[in-house]
Amino acid sequence: MTQNKVYVVGVGMSKFIKPRGEVDYPEFALEAAVKALNDAGVSYDAVEYAAVGYVYGDSTAGQRVLYQLGMTQIPIINVNNNCSTGSTALYQARNAVASGTVECAMALGFEKMARGSLSSTFSDRTNPLDHVMMVMMQERGFDPKAPGAAQIFGNAGIAYMEKYGATPKHLAKIAEKNHRHSARNPYSQFRDVYSLEQVEQAPKVYGPLTKLQCCPTSDGAGCSIVASEAFVKKYNLWDQAVEIVAQVMATDSPRMLTTDAIEWAGCDMTRRAAAQAYQKAGITPNDVQVIELHDCFSANELLTYEGLGLTPQGKAHTLIDSGDNTYGGKYVINPSGGLISKGHPLGATGLAQCTELVWQLRNWTGDRQVANAKYALQHNVGLGGAVVVTIYKKANQGSCQPRVGYNPAVEARHITQDDYNKAASKQKNRAEFLEAKL
Repeated sequence: MTQNKVYVVGVGMSKFIKPRGEVDYPEFALEAAVKALNDAGVSYDAVEYAAVGYVYGDSTAGQRVLYQLGMTQIPIINVNNNCSTGSTALYQARNAVASGTVECAMALGFEKMARGSLSSTFSDRTNPLDHVMMVMMQERGFDPKAPGAAQIFGNAGIAYMEKYGATPKHLAKIAEKNHRHSARNPYSQFRDVYSLEQVEQAPKVYGPLTKLQCCPTSDGAGCSIVASEAFVKKYNLWDQAVEIVAQVMATDSPRMLTTDAIEWAGCDMTRRAAAQAYQKAGITPNDVQVIELHDCFSANELLTYEGLGLTPQGKAHTLIDSGDNTYGGKYVINPSGGLISKGHPLGATGLAQCTELVWQLRNWTGDRQVANAKYALQHNVGLGGAVVVTIYKKANQGSCQPRVGYNPAVEARHITQDDYNKAASKQKNRAEFLEAKL
């Protein structure tokens, strides 16, 4: 079926922070939405559809956030797809534009999390991961003192090492790289640089995984405005528009429930989504320069190298040894610092990845800029499971300048009243009591 072209025309995000009580989700989610609208140079009146993603929150929290911009009565769909929630919202928004249903849509993701490791919210019903947890307990046991997700990804990494000869040092090198990258990102929750030895000697979480190889819980938000070709032309957005040349979502295959621990981390759905995305885009992994992938644990980054086709089967660790996963190598992977250091507010992660890649393709990212970036690849996965793989390309190779008076890719400012006024609906039915408290 022929689909219309879809472009990202505006992006924005809040700084990712440690979970704390004094800042609530309506505030930082509004910040991301206002920034994305200002980046696109349009108000909320231009948005005809919104997909809003979050994992921890009550129903219709998306409406609670967006009503601050205006009660324009557009469809607002709330999305929960575990750690791939943000990209699932983007997938929904892109589909609305690609189908011709609307000309402009918003994908917004946010999370307000509790401190400490992730745990199940409900104890009186079946856990969605009970099937893979049962297989894991039978094959590798279960450590009641370690987080369940760390055990799934940790065991997958252990199995990869047993099968292909990778070592714990390879996992530590991934984390060292991502912490080093995050020092250049003003939106990162953590910006400290650690030596390889410090990563290796950090407190153990599970198996070879140390604390510095595991993503933290985080609060934060990200937003993307996507639009049709006609919309881009109408508002003269070609210089900043970034085309979504391919986007594929996949769920688990039966391999996830086999005794192969590598597959417990959802590797097969990554393989499927990536292969289809390359085919749709008409490119190969060799055409990509910059990648934001889902490194919730260092082990998952290792596995994803292979899943995305960046290396042959069983050779993921050679990408690390060659330096082809960082600046100066074949790919720059997680220039933002990734989930490990930038943070992982579940609903926001996929949209923060999109934001970073759009900034990279616009050549805005300063001292973390990837040279000659033409194609960008995004990978966002959630256990249970869903994965979204997206490939981006700048629509016009000409340069563009930020329209907000500063470069948001290198400076994480809060929004002002003027920023809000530009973004908010101009319709008379906007409820005044919902105006932002800035």
